[in-house]
Amino acid sequence: MANIDQTIFKGRDFISLHDFSQDELNCIIDVARELKVDQKAGRPRQVLQDKTLGMIFTKSSTRTRVSFEVGMYQLGGHALFLSGRDIQLGRGETIADTARVLSRMVDGIMIRTFSHQEVLDLAEFSTIPIINGLTDLLHPCQVLADLMTIQEHKGRLSGLKLAYVGDGNNMAHSLMFGGAKMGLHVVIASPPGYKPDPKIVALAQADAKNNGGFVEVVDDPMEAVKGADVLYTDVWASMGQEEEAQIRMAAFKGYQINSNALKLANPSAIVLHCLPAHRGEEITEDVIEGAQSVVFDEAENRLHAQKAIMALTM
Repeated sequence: MANIDQTIFKGRDFISLHDFSQDELNCIIDVARELKVDQKAGRPRQVLQDKTLGMIFTKSSTRTRVSFEVGMYQLGGHALFLSGRDIQLGRGETIADTARVLSRMVDGIMIRTFSHQEVLDLAEFSTIPIINGLTDLLHPCQVLADLMTIQEHKGRLSGLKLAYVGDGNNMAHSLMFGGAKMGLHVVIASPPGYKPDPKIVALAQADAKNNGGFVEVVDDPMEAVKGADVLYTDVWASMGQEEEAQIRMAAFKGYQINSNALKLANPSAIVLHCLPAHRGEEITEDVIEGAQSVVFDEAENRLHAQKAIMALTM
């Protein structure tokens, strides 16, 4: 594997897929694939020796924490876990002050939080790369791993149809951005009242027009999945929406990836889910455990995709 070329990425923030060109995203995915191959061959690429990643969590996590922490270890660096309960941010210190202090002590910051504005503020006042590990608006690291997974299983991205069935949430937003940039046909099927943010839809549609893709939002989940190469869903009630669970259960009835959806999709379609999954709600047990499900390949690729982001930006 050639040396990792940081020329166009060094010091850059990774906040939204909308901020990157198709060529840049292809480059990150290529590096992720190479890092994955080398790691599995017993040739870890320790390109971040003596570097430290500060990881701010105000939302709990399984995949995000483990993948970033293990990723930094595999790259030869160190990851520092900072929960909202453990740092002064949780006691009223401003994002601006936190950003400026951490910028003098660590080499990059990953933040997983509720408010997207917190990530933007952190980026404004820091002098080191900021990586968006998840906000209520976007989940770019997950979708980078999704694109990598689709490419692994389909051999390409451009021209494929991806159908997302469920809440028009951070996953839907980042899938639209990522799919649009990479030339996919992305269809989001959400019930009334739970559609994606119209501003995100408009930006994604503009990205799609410039990159040979297509983005649309529909009501009917069965219409969305017809002929799809990739089926995708997410939980009906995300973290912080527990009080709405019963209302959402009623609203999302029928917005499920099941055997009927698979029958309408391309016979060789793959099934993705960002996890955690609520079997029997947004996806059935037989589908998530079935031959067309690649959700655990997808989960593993969070590690490799994020290693690429860190290796290139830090």
